[in-house]
Amino acid sequence: MALDFKHNVTERFLRYVVIDTQSDPASATCPSTEKQKNLGRLLAAELKAMGLADAHLDEHGYVYATIPANTSKKVPVICFCSHMDTSPDCSGANVKPQMVKNYRGGDIVLPADPTQVIRVAEHPELANQIGHDIVTTDGTTLLGADNKAGIAEIMDAAEFLIRNPGIRHGTIKILFTPDEEIGRGVDKADLKKLGADFAYTMDGETAGTIEDETFSADGARITIQGVSAHPGFAKGRMEHAIKIASAIVDRLPKDTCSPETTEGREGFLHPTGIDGALESATIDLIVRDFTEQGLKQKEALLQSIVQDVMKDYPRSTYRIEVKPQYRNMKGVIDRHPEIVDYAIEAIRRAGLTPVKSSIRGGTDGSRLSALGLPCPNIFAGEHAFHSRLEWVSRQDMEKAAETIVHLAMIWEERA
Repeated sequence: MALDFKHNVTERFLRYVVIDTQSDPASATCPSTEKQKNLGRLLAAELKAMGLADAHLDEHGYVYATIPANTSKKVPVICFCSHMDTSPDCSGANVKPQMVKNYRGGDIVLPADPTQVIRVAEHPELANQIGHDIVTTDGTTLLGADNKAGIAEIMDAAEFLIRNPGIRHGTIKILFTPDEEIGRGVDKADLKKLGADFAYTMDGETAGTIEDETFSADGARITIQGVSAHPGFAKGRMEHAIKIASAIVDRLPKDTCSPETTEGREGFLHPTGIDGALESATIDLIVRDFTEQGLKQKEALLQSIVQDVMKDYPRSTYRIEVKPQYRNMKGVIDRHPEIVDYAIEAIRRAGLTPVKSSIRGGTDGSRLSALGLPCPNIFAGEHAFHSRLEWVSRQDMEKAAETIVHLAMIWEERA
């Protein structure tokens, strides 16, 4: 069924990306940055203007809204979810989106910093974008397609469903979250208030993909207590905590088990920060694998590396703390195969070839699934996220919005 869809997804997207919503892992508040609520307030107001009476931003920075059912069938309640924050890895302030209309191929040089080039050799998906309108930044910030593309797509689809009551669907829930990029996206989500049976995050990459599997993830912190001494009288006494930390990082695998040397279903150990002085130092790492066994193996490897290094510093001590972050959602989703099957059919109806794949990362869907709300991930069209080379195509965003509408229709048809 072809949809008579008058899209406004790109206009929405260009409006949303100029709002700085960068999250902050060092903050203990929820949301981690108050500025995320600036976008939340706008989204809640726009949803209310569409006629969704319950649309609101709560005190924790979450946006909730309901599109009421317009069918007499008993249809499972479906939620569409995207996150409002952008990554701390790259500035999200003063975003200046640019559009390359009717892309004809070749590298894209970003205007404000010509050293920033989206190269075809490094971004092979560009080969499938001929004729598309591609949105980039000016080269000085990230774009925020991760995940404001998903937000714009959900908003576009919501408006279409509201304006076309002849399209039958069950109750549709909308959830926009803060702080996904720092692993706290569902910390304060009220799933009872949400009231959904199944959910989909719109936070994937290439058009046509549906992802039913993520990494499992732990965070690790190594705390080293060295031995301080005056540098003028340190011989045989000092054991420098920063040097111990550096030795540990240097012993981490270089040709395997790191982000820069792995792909597919390979996991990794990845140091994300070192902080310290002579007497005390900390190393923060993330541990990623698709299986619990893989996580345990990598954590055992880390333990053995630390123990081996510490043999050279007999008067120093260390402590390793490992904290679970999220788990592979596949085990939960596989118990409800219709969730993915319907998404595959919706992608096909939108005119795309469905591709099922795994995420070398996590989404809000990982933790929502663990909390009892099965939640695979559908493409949003975002590419090169967390960088100044981030880009997304107008046509891919439009296909994502159409996929949402088809998905709502399929759940009603099959009920």
